[in-house]
Amino acid sequence: MPGAATEDDTVDSRRYTQHAQGPAAILAISTENPTNIVPQDEFGGFYFGLTKCDHLTELKEKMKRICEKSGIEKRYMHLGDELIRAHPEIIDKNLPSLDARANIAATEVLKLAESAARKAIAEWGRPATDITHLIFSTYSGCRAPSYDLQLASLLGLRPTISRTILSLHGCSGGGRALQLAKELAENNRGARVLVVCSEMILMCITSPDVTNIVGQTIFGDGAGAVIVGAGPFDNDGVERPLLEMVAASQNMIPGTEKEIGMQITSTGIVFQLSMKVPKLIRDNIQQCLIDAFRSIGNSDPPNWNDLFWAVHPGGRAILDSIEGTLQLQPSKLAASRHVLREYGNMSGATITFVLDEVRRRREKEDGQQQQQPEWGVMLAFGPGITIETIVLRTPQPRCLKEN
Repeated sequence: MPGAATEDDTVDSRRYTQHAQGPAAILAISTENPTNIVPQDEFGGFYFGLTKCDHLTELKEKMKRICEKSGIEKRYMHLGDELIRAHPEIIDKNLPSLDARANIAATEVLKLAESAARKAIAEWGRPATDITHLIFSTYSGCRAPSYDLQLASLLGLRPTISRTILSLHGCSGGGRALQLAKELAENNRGARVLVVCSEMILMCITSPDVTNIVGQTIFGDGAGAVIVGAGPFDNDGVERPLLEMVAASQNMIPGTEKEIGMQITSTGIVFQLSMKVPKLIRDNIQQCLIDAFRSIGNSDPPNWNDLFWAVHPGGRAILDSIEGTLQLQPSKLAASRHVLREYGNMSGATITFVLDEVRRRREKEDGQQQQQPEWGVMLAFGPGITIETIVLRTPQPRCLKEN
């Protein structure tokens, strides 16, 4: 009949109402580490003693120099003498050790993840059963059902929760997970997405040689959890948006597939980390940022020093290269350098620590009535070389939940 609503009209109407209002926002952030702390200035002795390689004096001295220049003061690790005594195959390149590593990680990675997730849910303030989606990112897992299903059970999430596991994204895993969370939250009205990243250096620790010594000096253990949602938000003040995620993009630098990589072998995960990485990021970062801001209608890029920054501290050289290329004031990467100094590089979980530190610093400045930048950027880097970019914004007053 003329003028009557068609079935297609009904479907289109429902699709429209399924979308959220406004951009996704971070609603809670939490972090967790093992209790064991290894000071960076003691790591060389700890590592070479643990691997029974004290006789490699030249390599030991090289590690000492790298540690001194790393910008790291301490790292958190489950790894220790007791574990190696129980599993000596972990430090012997001639013995298969993947089973032992995976069995230990299956417990310890999940333990860190659960603790971080519970703290995030408590900060968020709503019941765990209100979470609709779970994204778990890790390189420290080799089995199925994986950590996503196990964590959902431990937390008492609803059986119908939509789960996603991201594996072997390395240091960009946290950024990829947050971008996916943004898309899920904005395209599913009422969605609340729990993002969890948890990593252990146990999966890649091995006896020292010239190919792996840099990686052994920067990586540590940690987990982070973030809850993401989009409007309408609760109007009773339970939900408090911390940072809006306005736009997100992923860029791969062509021809760099061999510069950062991971390979699962019978002796654990072998990292491939090229010394070219800081330069490659330096040469490509500005265009990634320009494209990101163009996507939200900025034909001219902003003054980079007018923004706040949450950058994955893959290493001191990476932060130095970004700071120099963008001519950033030293304070702009202070949160990233703080996380690197206090925790080292925890792969994909690290960006959560940086976002938490950015949040703390902004809340402190707000309490001191200091003017803060409205706009910011989150950056993470990983195999590919992949650059994950999210344009951030101070939450705007909008999208309260209808009565």
